[in-house]
Amino acid sequence: MELSLKGRTALVSGASAGIGSGIAQVLAAEGARIAVTARRHDLLEQLASKISGSGAEAPVVVTGDVTDRDDAKRIVAETVAALGHIDILVNCAGGSRPTQPDASDADWDEAFDLNFTAARRLSQAVMPSMRQRQWGRIINISGSVEPRSLNAASAAKGALHVWAKGLSCDLAPLGITVNTIAPGRINSEQILGRLYPTEEGRRAFIAANIPIGYFGEPHDVGYLVAFLASPLARYITGAVIPVDGGMHYFAH
Repeated sequence: MELSLKGRTALVSGASAGIGSGIAQVLAAEGARIAVTARRHDLLEQLASKISGSGAEAPVVVTGDVTDRDDAKRIVAETVAALGHIDILVNCAGGSRPTQPDASDADWDEAFDLNFTAARRLSQAVMPSMRQRQWGRIINISGSVEPRSLNAASAAKGALHVWAKGLSCDLAPLGITVNTIAPGRINSEQILGRLYPTEEGRRAFIAANIPIGYFGEPHDVGYLVAFLASPLARYITGAVIPVDGGMHYFAH
């Protein structure tokens, strides 16, 4: 299927590894001109080399911290300076934050800055030019909001879901869609290094929770992002779409 992404421009946050890296690779392979941002410059440069080595156009590397208000503005400004404008914004920066019931305000503020506020700020920064061109795609990468223990990131992702649904209604008449993808267990630093560091633990979790029988890969999320970013997905907005191999906690 031809997704008509050739020549489109995209900014992908949280692109240094895992899901963000996979999304960037898929969009570049589909012909989009992309900028990638994260805090780890060396990993972004490795990603850029990998993408250019595959035959796609090398991405623009913009190192920065999306949780910093001024940095977020700079990231968007540098992307626009390099690409001309931003057709597609993929808010992928985020991370799990297991939280104690008596966690401090600082812990909660950090979790919300990373998992909600950064996406809101970047989206607000790209909206004016999307409005002017009457076309745009904002795609948020979220997570499960059916937790089994307290996690400040889950609360922030819940806010992201509701914010995105409301925003989608306001922007729909302008040709701008807003959708959210909720990945399940995807092979990445966080999943393999922190949550399930042993093969035994992975197999036990899969057997108990994932009907399809394995963890996904970053590209599995990237393929859905590419479709939602395309003109073919013009009638999809305000959606929260799981990519989780059937791991629907709410159904258990």
